Amino acid sequence: MTTLTPDIRSALEQQAIELPSWAFGNSGTRFKVFATPGTPRDPYEKIADAAEVNRVTALAPSVALHIPWDKVDDYADLRRHANDLGVELGTINSNTFQDDDYKFGALTHEDPAVRRKAIAHHLECIDIMDATGSRDLKIWLAEGSNYPGQADLRGRQDRLQESLQEIYARLGDDQRLVLEYKFFEPAFYHTDVPDWGTSYAQVAALGDKAMVCLDTGHHAPGTNIEFIVMQLQRLGKLGSFDFNSRFYADDDLIVGAADPFQLFRIIFEVIRGGGLNNPDVAFMLDQCHNVEKKIPGQIRSVLNVQEMTARALLVDGDALRAAQISGDVLAANAVFMDAFYTDVRPALAEWRESRGLPADPMAAYAASGYQEKIEADRVGGVQAGWGA
Repeated sequence: MTTLTPDIRSALEQQAIELPSWAFGNSGTRFKVFATPGTPRDPYEKIADAAEVNRVTALAPSVALHIPWDKVDDYADLRRHANDLGVELGTINSNTFQDDDYKFGALTHEDPAVRRKAIAHHLECIDIMDATGSRDLKIWLAEGSNYPGQADLRGRQDRLQESLQEIYARLGDDQRLVLEYKFFEPAFYHTDVPDWGTSYAQVAALGDKAMVCLDTGHHAPGTNIEFIVMQLQRLGKLGSFDFNSRFYADDDLIVGAADPFQLFRIIFEVIRGGGLNNPDVAFMLDQCHNVEKKIPGQIRSVLNVQEMTARALLVDGDALRAAQISGDVLAANAVFMDAFYTDVRPALAEWRESRGLPADPMAAYAASGYQEKIEADRVGGVQAGWGA
């Protein structure tokens, strides 16, 4: 059995992966949202479910919130609730994609009144960050156009920068803005922030507290995502990951489900660039569980990230570099593949037990009775989120 060295164990022990509150709610395809027994009815129950993931894995110490889906009257009370369950409140995610006013844009809209409304929403999100102790404001914009000539492409970029400047100016000294990009959807002709270069150009003009968020599912098929990881780290602008996976389009599936080797390669570049367990590079999930149970789906996801991190840490850096310098293509590739094909699951199970954690977190959750309890208790409520 593969042995995890003390250095690898130490790195794994520090690993933290933030969970998204919305992953515990109902979701579905573009055509149907499916109801699931035990769905959280408010942010308090979402946090309780997230705490269960952390309880059996020790990998998920924080929960990202989405505004307005997770709005409450007293954020200090919500923060106490999270702390009582052993987790923190993390990234605050804004929402400018569910309001009729934003049909033709929000931060990029031609109408100053609509832009003012969208900016005010983000300033409210920063107020919430002040109350929750959150560091990061994450912005994803569902903005663009469907037809050539419909929109002034340059004007929209200029208006986006002006809007972001005002939001950025409101950040506290220890707060950050992270701008996510998305290849397409819902706009079909052009998207205002479609790639890492556009996100980088926008945040670089803002300042040191503005970073890029890289969602692993938001790329064209065949994109070398690990190259983007390298470049953003090299430029000092990789602020966070949204880990998920997709087969065809933006499916928000369990991370590693479609291409475990890609996840391995991404994490290797994170390690190579000094981003592992670096507070400046946040690991987060951004997933929707359409047909599987929500809590086990999140457990499976964080375990997949942990497993590929362990494999990436097994790469023999000295041997790899020697092969690269000598031009030995096959030897260099073999170093990579040997680490990737190493089965670290038995070693991880043994290591978990040594820390007082379940060797098999999936089985431990299934045996805990928590799923049966929430399915029995949460009857007659309405999910918070997606207008449901």
